[in-house]
Amino acid sequence: MSTSKDSTAQSPALSSELKAEQALGLIGLGLMQKISRDGEPGWDWSTREDSEKADLLALRQRLELTALAIETGAPLTTSEVTHLLGARPGSAKTERGGLVARRISRNVWKLNRNDKDSNYWRN
Repeated sequence: MSTSKDSTAQSPALSSELKAEQALGLIGLGLMQKISRDGEPGWDWSTREDSEKADLLALRQRLELTALAIETGAPLTTSEVTHLLGARPGSAKTERGGLVARRISRNVWKLNRNDKDSNYWRN
């Protein structure tokens, strides 16, 4: 009978203790904090993986200028085409990212959508 008294006396103490899952979680949290303090790479998910930030303003301007160049059909210089395509054109007809740059004459280019890609995006 003394065993029943012992078990009832221990039950209030057990209810205030941590459950196994909670203890494991605290141990894991403490370990992750220790590893991140020691400077181990790859364990801190709160920071970005790559240190390079995207310049969204420059991207938006580039996309708007590309759309404007296509809509108006305005002649562009090699430097302007290089900026809009993101790469210097290597031949008289250069395709990149669904765009086609055609050389009209020396240092004069025209930018168009690639016909295959433009049909894909319209559907």
